[in-house]
Amino acid sequence: MVYLLKIVVRLALRIFCPQIIIHEKWFLNPKGPVLLLANHPNSFLDAVIIGATYQRKIHFLARGDVFEHPIFGFLLRSIGMIPIFRAREGKQHLHRNQDTFQESVNILSQGGAVLIFIEGICLHTHEIQPFKKGAARILAQTQALGVFPTLHVIGIGYNDFALFGKKVILHIAELEQTQAISSPKDFVAFNDRIMSHMRRILEVPTEKTRIFKGISYAVHWPFYWPIRQFVHQKTKGSVFYDSVLFAVLLFTYPIYLILLGGLMAYFNLPAPVIGLVLVWLPISARLSLK
Repeated sequence: MVYLLKIVVRLALRIFCPQIIIHEKWFLNPKGPVLLLANHPNSFLDAVIIGATYQRKIHFLARGDVFEHPIFGFLLRSIGMIPIFRAREGKQHLHRNQDTFQESVNILSQGGAVLIFIEGICLHTHEIQPFKKGAARILAQTQALGVFPTLHVIGIGYNDFALFGKKVILHIAELEQTQAISSPKDFVAFNDRIMSHMRRILEVPTEKTRIFKGISYAVHWPFYWPIRQFVHQKTKGSVFYDSVLFAVLLFTYPIYLILLGGLMAYFNLPAPVIGLVLVWLPISARLSLK
């Protein structure tokens, strides 16, 4: 399920983010345990892009309140998400983070990959926020088992946090952590080291997105406009607009294509013509973004 979803998401990202520039592609298929440490400017879209970019399955920590619904919780866990709870979501849940840390340690000790947004908060800014100690704590517990994961420091930058067709730049630095960390002083030194690398590699694209308003734009507008308005209203005042918009478009665009196909069939268009139009539409949507 994970790998099938990864393929679908990659195809969708080629439209939603037509330019995802990765400078260190040779790091995208690491072997053995890997702890990925990234900045967090754009909510769940950060995890979607990083998870789709890497060749292997990535487990990542996500805010715990979205797991409370049983169905959502099952689906999110099935794609590798692990709940992490913050004080703002209720201090009564903070004790559950020990299970989160232990689950992360277990994944790493079994050779898996875990993504942590080390700032511990998502803000629509590329200013790096002070780091939390959760990543260092997970690493220390993993090292105590004799497992020393490879560290990937990831800097992800966007040219915009709201426009469709955004540009993204991804930089990765690979580090080895051969010296065990255990004391609070070690935690601080570890965070300082990661901060130094993240500041060095983070690159924000400045080129603005341009949309060519041709036939493809006109055909897609009746589909895109009401969804954009709906998502904007539902996410107003939060950092979730981009990620929710991507998710809604991901699951509704195939339905839109099916409806268009049915409409063309109703007017007795030949099947080859219908097929060509349905293939052309997603391709044209991407090509109309510059």
